[in-house]
Amino acid sequence: MALISGRPVKIAGTGVYIPEEIMTNADLEKFLDTNDEWITTRTGIKQRHFAAAGETISDMAFKAALAALADAGLSADDLDMVLAGSATPDTVCPPVSARVQGMLGANNAGALDTHAACTSSLSGMSVAVAGIASGMWNSVLVIGVESFKNCLDWEDRATCILFGDGAGAAVLSAAKEGEGRFISSRLLADGSKSDYITIVSDSPEVKRVVRMKGNEVFKFVSKVMPGFLTEFCAESGLTPDNVDLWIMHQANTRINEGVLKKLGVSMDKTLINLENYGNTSAASMLITLNEAVKTGRLHKGGKAALVAFGSGMTLGAMLYEI
Repeated sequence: MALISGRPVKIAGTGVYIPEEIMTNADLEKFLDTNDEWITTRTGIKQRHFAAAGETISDMAFKAALAALADAGLSADDLDMVLAGSATPDTVCPPVSARVQGMLGANNAGALDTHAACTSSLSGMSVAVAGIASGMWNSVLVIGVESFKNCLDWEDRATCILFGDGAGAAVLSAAKEGEGRFISSRLLADGSKSDYITIVSDSPEVKRVVRMKGNEVFKFVSKVMPGFLTEFCAESGLTPDNVDLWIMHQANTRINEGVLKKLGVSMDKTLINLENYGNTSAASMLITLNEAVKTGRLHKGGKAALVAFGSGMTLGAMLYEI
């Protein structure tokens, strides 16, 4: 964990892309031994979106990136770096970031993938802040994007109900006096739990499939995250209740409720959008950040905590002063 020094860094713009195809819990009932009440009670999810046939990860990331650039009032030529995170990339090589950099025509920018599953976009933001604060870059595009539809086991009712597709993006730039800025960042991992969530091929002839030990994931996050965030807040010079808005990865409503309860934080201080999107993994936190911005939840002078956890197991938090 480190307090961020050097040049101040702000969130200059945000954007999202959500594909049109919707699969509701009622749709799942048609081919799975499940029902809406069971899914909603245990996860908070009512529906999820999926990419259309032929719609790639890069397509979705590109659309979210365009929205974020427009919101920031910048062009692709203003970018020094494109960072992208995805657990479900079109290709491992070339990286998603390079494909999007080319689609944007960001001719002055480098490209790098941050591969940390659901923590990917927060990891990317940490890298972006470090690069901008040091003076190496001035503006960086961070993208989180997922397309799970073709790597879910539709007979695994405990897992396939959870995930959805989408893309989120944010442009981070050097800030002027009086603008928002990142205060601190902390990333942590426990690789001894790396088998809790995997996306692998069961054999050379079989597509990539999401496998998850759901109970273990729930127990791990519920146990570890409250202490992690308490320490993060203390090292950032405040208490959890001093944070005005918690922008959290959307994996399970019960997890977020339980973590905030242990921190002594009211649910009024967070956003829950699982009902509409499901778990969009690397895109989740950026989609939620965009919602916070567009609905006016970020107020001048306030502090927002960005929080994520994912396969690895990986954890991350950043503090932003508005």
